[in-house]
Amino acid sequence: MPAEIIDGRKIAAEIQAELKQRIADLQKKGVAPKIVPVLVGEDPASLSYLRGITRTCGEVGVLADPAKLPPDVTQQDLLKKIDELNKDRSVHGILLFLPLPKHINALEAESAISPAKDVDGTNPISAGKLLLGEETFFPSTPAGVKELLVRSGHSPEGKHVVIVGRSNIVGKPLMGILVQKDKGANATVTVCHTGTKDTAAITRQADILVAAVGKAKAITADMVTPGTIVIDVGVNFIPDPATGKNKQVGDVDFEAVKEKAGAITPVPGGTGAVTSVMLMVNTVKAAENLSK
Repeated sequence: MPAEIIDGRKIAAEIQAELKQRIADLQKKGVAPKIVPVLVGEDPASLSYLRGITRTCGEVGVLADPAKLPPDVTQQDLLKKIDELNKDRSVHGILLFLPLPKHINALEAESAISPAKDVDGTNPISAGKLLLGEETFFPSTPAGVKELLVRSGHSPEGKHVVIVGRSNIVGKPLMGILVQKDKGANATVTVCHTGTKDTAAITRQADILVAAVGKAKAITADMVTPGTIVIDVGVNFIPDPATGKNKQVGDVDFEAVKEKAGAITPVPGGTGAVTSVMLMVNTVKAAENLSK
């Protein structure tokens, strides 16, 4: 029996509806929540993500003012831009797009973002608080994965979650979120990566499998046990013979895996939709904090 399709767009709409009253309350105080995405260069996945964020901002009433910098921007000029945004009282959220060009020190740039405006949780201070279970901004994609699971009726509580991928953007923070003794978390988490021997043997043990590999169709049907909940975080672009253009696909071989999984997120229309709205949640929270 084909898997239940977890509709990320529907879940995103639910969260947006909840946000609108909070935004209206802020507007009554003369506060207009505003996020500034900082994009260096023109990475295709980042541009796609930016379009989604801009669209979501318009839908919920958050201002978006992207700062696009050339691919050869210097480290000094990038840090200067971040400092300007930190000091700008009209800006509540700063989002630094990754990956950055190789000549940029990403950790230094992430560390420069004020924790009060770090709406994607990339500053090491935010990352440390997340792991300790302290109040902080969760990175939007891992936070979105948690929302997808909980709101679709597949809470991770007490389940074995296997994450394939250990990036600082998804894999590591998602592990940190789901191991906490919190509602909607409290899971047993295994993280697989390039050093893992026989990844498929581990993924077949999962109640919930999260694919965050960064490689198209890396998760195949033989890696999934029937009934497993599969969350696909991947954003990849591959040639489409039918159109001659590139098409967006995930890290999961969707057509094959959906015949075995209990539930699965599509790409597009799955985690990406919720990722964008979780940025709005964090931006509104930052605006509420900074307006006090």
